[in-house]
Amino acid sequence: MEICPYLQYSFEILGKKWNGLIIHYLSLCPNGKAHFSEMKRDLPDITPRALSLKLTELGEYGLIEKKVVTGSPVIISYELTEKGQSLTAALESIQKWALQYKN
Repeated sequence: MEICPYLQYSFEILGKKWNGLIIHYLSLCPNGKAHFSEMKRDLPDITPRALSLKLTELGEYGLIEKKVVTGSPVIISYELTEKGQSLTAALESIQKWALQYKN
């Protein structure tokens, strides 16, 4: 029996610590956008280094985009791409399942 390569791809992303939570967090933010400091504050168990690595990784998957607004000061934000936004429905289904079956 062969594992579905599409499901395998999904778990490659969501099976890594923090990835699903970061996507979920951004989906709750206005316009699906947040600053690094906001994410660090609201996800207190993640280290700054891990958050930085995860944001880069999710960007490489095309799920989030780093936006840089030059000026004084430079403003950097992270937002869900269309691909990232489309994943939020699946996360909502997983959340509903967990609400029903978590002891």
